[in-house]
Amino acid sequence: MTRPSGSTVIALIVLGLAGCGGPSDTSAPAPAQAPPAPAPAGQASGSYRFEQNDWIFVHLEGTPAQVGFQHGYQLAAEIDDLLRVIKPFLKGTTKREWSFFRETAEQMLWPGIDEEYRAEIDGIVAGLAAKNVQADRWDIVALNSIEEIPDYYLPWLERQAGKAPETHTPGSCSAFIATGDWTKDHRIVMGHNTWTDYVKGSRWNIVFDIKPASGHHLIMDGLPGVIASDDDFGMNDAGIVITETTITQFEGFDPKGTPEFYRARKAMQYAESIDDYVRIMVDRNNGGYANDWLVGDTKTGEIALFELGLKNWTVDRTKNGCFVGSNFPVKDKLIKEETKFDPTNKASSPNARRARWEQVIAQHKGTIDVELAKAFEADKLDVIEKRDGPTERSLCGAVEDSPRGIPEWGWKPYYPGGTVQAKVLDADGAGRLELWAAMGRPCTTGFKADAFLAKRPEYGWMKGLLRDMPSEPWTRFASGMTAIAK
Repeated sequence: MTRPSGSTVIALIVLGLAGCGGPSDTSAPAPAQAPPAPAPAGQASGSYRFEQNDWIFVHLEGTPAQVGFQHGYQLAAEIDDLLRVIKPFLKGTTKREWSFFRETAEQMLWPGIDEEYRAEIDGIVAGLAAKNVQADRWDIVALNSIEEIPDYYLPWLERQAGKAPETHTPGSCSAFIATGDWTKDHRIVMGHNTWTDYVKGSRWNIVFDIKPASGHHLIMDGLPGVIASDDDFGMNDAGIVITETTITQFEGFDPKGTPEFYRARKAMQYAESIDDYVRIMVDRNNGGYANDWLVGDTKTGEIALFELGLKNWTVDRTKNGCFVGSNFPVKDKLIKEETKFDPTNKASSPNARRARWEQVIAQHKGTIDVELAKAFEADKLDVIEKRDGPTERSLCGAVEDSPRGIPEWGWKPYYPGGTVQAKVLDADGAGRLELWAAMGRPCTTGFKADAFLAKRPEYGWMKGLLRDMPSEPWTRFASGMTAIAK
């Protein structure tokens, strides 16, 4: 690990600044829906779910087996649906059958997962069975690795065989973390919006409230059936807050390492400091889902930019500054040794969004709070065309109207992908395990699947996989909630 000098840290803070622009919907939650249905006695006892503004809030508690069973039981329909669409989606994008992902899960990933999370995964299978959903251990491990197998392991495997990869490492998300003089109350504020294809993205709508028998109580967003957040926005009751953005055109992978989804969940559950988080993530790192992690400790007000490749990793820290991510790698050594990324291409999505972050953070230094964080994550200015989008170059993006697509990610023109949801928090709310979340695209109207497919027949193979994705208002969620009050 390299620890930069103080002057380097300041340079990163100045050049990696984050910020906003357009207005944000800060409306109060919609009227409450019916109270959550109680779970039956036994393994699912103590768990529950409720739905609000297209989010599903699910509370899980207990031993690993209990947490897993409750997860599978409460989200059985959603897991079944995600498995239904992910199999043909991956066949279309990777040219590989689901059996390839199952075999890789069994032979390469399962040996690196410890007993705690093995028990949780097997618990998910048991919970699904209780709801008559047919899925086994390898289906669930493969589902947990829908980022690192197709986008990291498979391109590596194809390069080893001298083939051109079918898929590319993703660049997804716009995020920031700020503290000290950059924020209104001089405490930590953090925001993140998730970029992905709309097949997965319209289903990335779970708020997990997990109170495990060991480790820390945590709250995070995520996908049904997946034990980690996977877009990695969350916090625990030790005061650690976490988010990230992926590194565009990253090429490293080590099949002997441990799965990223396992390390990410373990770190969110057990970290009590920034150093803890780094230690857990570096341990037996496989290079999968390589990220610029933004981590904060609300106990101390310290934030960090933790860039984790495979061969290279660095940590920059401050108690007075701001770090951002928009899928650009930071360190020259990592860029040269582990990516094909071009930092000089100002018009690329990662670089254009970085430029926008610099503008809005500079504009709002000293006033950043949760409301501005919502506006940042809904910002739709394209700095290249100098107009409102959203486009592939705005902080909140929509690529389905772009004739350019995002070639660095393998997204062709008019690709159905972009921002699918957003979350923000501050240190005060983190003390209550509280976040604000907006499902859909906070910068524009909802996505209509049938209208898109009629307009773009080249994506007709996604019919039945894509679904409508409404743009919903910002909604507050906190640990222990049983419904949204009026």
